Amino acid sequence: MSARRFAATATLLVLAAGACASDEPVAEPSSTTVPVAANDAAAAPEVDDDDPPDATPPEPSADPRPTNGDLTRVEVTLRPLTVLPSPIDTTVAPNGELWVALRDGRIVVLDPVTGEEGATIVDISTETTVDGERGLLGIAASASHLFVDYTDLDGNTNVDAFTLDDRGRPGDRHRLLFVEQPFANHNGGGLAIGPDGLLYIGLGDGGAADDPLGAGQDATQLLGSILRIDPTPGAEEAYRIPADNPFADGADGRPEIFLTGARNPWRFTFDPVTDDLWVADVGQNEWEEIDLLLGANGWGLGANLGWNLREGTRRFTGDRPEGNVDPVFEYPHGGDIPSGCSISGGRVYRGAALPDLIGAYVFGDFCRSTVWAIAIVDDEVVFRELGGPVDQLVGITTDPDGELLTLSLTGEISRIVAP
Repeated sequence: MSARRFAATATLLVLAAGACASDEPVAEPSSTTVPVAANDAAAAPEVDDDDPPDATPPEPSADPRPTNGDLTRVEVTLRPLTVLPSPIDTTVAPNGELWVALRDGRIVVLDPVTGEEGATIVDISTETTVDGERGLLGIAASASHLFVDYTDLDGNTNVDAFTLDDRGRPGDRHRLLFVEQPFANHNGGGLAIGPDGLLYIGLGDGGAADDPLGAGQDATQLLGSILRIDPTPGAEEAYRIPADNPFADGADGRPEIFLTGARNPWRFTFDPVTDDLWVADVGQNEWEEIDLLLGANGWGLGANLGWNLREGTRRFTGDRPEGNVDPVFEYPHGGDIPSGCSISGGRVYRGAALPDLIGAYVFGDFCRSTVWAIAIVDDEVVFRELGGPVDQLVGITTDPDGELLTLSLTGEISRIVAP
């Protein structure tokens, strides 16, 4: 069965929700000795002097993971904020507004305090479909543009840029990227603005099962990768290639690729303090994984997450590939908590209301009804179940103050707050 499962029939969704009852006991904090992924950044190819400027990461701080809160002491509850039709992602706009992407193709303004729905600022509902795992899948905002990732009526991936007008609202629209999708699942859809100011784009392996196209380990395909580009909307070329991308010269792979070996990187996020990149990559049959790529090492430049040779830390079809980074945390599709069927990331908490949660990565699973968190303590991973319920959890995001929100395909948006 496909592992981004929000596209299941209504009957299957009811069954999935029923199998993950919210009255299960809350798990006590636990730790594991899974090592923090500390990959070395790949060497950049030689480039001409007139190539785009190098996007080499800034010098890291002396401690790339400063001491933060105490995850073992965290207590939270979920407070409903509002209900909207299938909220799928959010972004904080440069003008301070909270924008919510709805899977049907609309983006609306939401008051993060009252939950009041405001203006619809983008409507591409006639250009997309919610069949399968399709629809408006992700959004991100820079100082000058809103970026959207959606599947068109033929099921192909499109990434567009909307220039922000004088009010800070989306205006003129430009196409950045088009990628043909061979199947209706594993479309990815995550977008993020990196610490370098560039746009990162998550693409799944193309769908079906077992990666039939071999996209995860084939750098000549965009599928199965996280891309990095320098958008230039409205110019003759829609984007430039950062000079230090692993295949910037195009000789051994697509120049847009930042890292390879992804199965379906549904959501990924940068820690705003450490620049670490956290990737929630949906698994196949047995394991869900979280990959941690340290800012001190270029936040994953040139890394290989292993798919389809590996599922999590385990062999799937072959040996460990060159540049492979094992996940920092994984969990199975059966057994005790944590277990599930489809990971839903996730943000590193850097707000103020929950001091013991600071620095933890907060996430969940579509087939569970609870919110989870992990933290790195003395190079060990500590896990804690925070609470719920959140049926059909598709994402955890943040409001303009950095406080956490949960998104459910049932429509509910809730705040994660102190009891």
